[in-house]
Amino acid sequence: MDAHETTIYTTVLIISIIVGSILLFFIVSMIQQHRRNIDLYRSKVKAEITTLENERTRVAADLHDDLGPLLFTVKFKISTVEASAEDQKALTEASSHLDDIIQRIREISNNLMPGTLLRKGVQFAIDELIDNLSKTSALRITFIHANISALPDESAINLYRIVQEIIHNTLKHAKASDLGIELKETGTSLTLITYDNGVGFDYLEKNTENSGLGLRNLLSRTELMNGDIYVDSKPGFGTRYTIEIPLLKLHKV
Repeated sequence: MDAHETTIYTTVLIISIIVGSILLFFIVSMIQQHRRNIDLYRSKVKAEITTLENERTRVAADLHDDLGPLLFTVKFKISTVEASAEDQKALTEASSHLDDIIQRIREISNNLMPGTLLRKGVQFAIDELIDNLSKTSALRITFIHANISALPDESAINLYRIVQEIIHNTLKHAKASDLGIELKETGTSLTLITYDNGVGFDYLEKNTENSGLGLRNLLSRTELMNGDIYVDSKPGFGTRYTIEIPLLKLHKV
């Protein structure tokens, strides 16, 4: 290789190194920016969900601690009133209506923030949710779960809300008669699987519509737990959700 060829080779090499360095810089910058955008998005979603859950907890406490005792007091006052037989019938009916209101307040309070969830764990809260729904719904729900390790409160709430949302979607849209729910630990991950025999839907189409808000809620809560969600559904063939959450990262949420 003569001096001229050496000069050309050196020049090409230097230009290649410079161009490669510039490309590498831009690629690294794009990756870092993408990660920052993801972190910002997750922080925003986490803040919104945290605010929502705090408000639910506050309202549930107000209903349980303030309105509930007040209604009990009114019921007690009614029971002590001396009245004629005709008036007593009206008082009895009023007392019965108060019983219905008190029961409904309990249900609303429990739906907003189940006490069982934080006291006993997510599987017990899901059992309670299904038991309550079985009294008012024709949907048959089967819940299979092994012993699940205790989860951080935030993760337990997110997982419970995911199941709650899936059940709600099934009741409202699926026209299903059966819904199966499985929750299990598989080595290093926590897996939630649900499947129904309903009408199914076009996942891609539904996820781009405003009506896909429930699906986006599922995705957001799954992402907050560093998990992955897989949806298998098409019209006429039911819907299957599979959510996999790494246990190691779950306890770092």
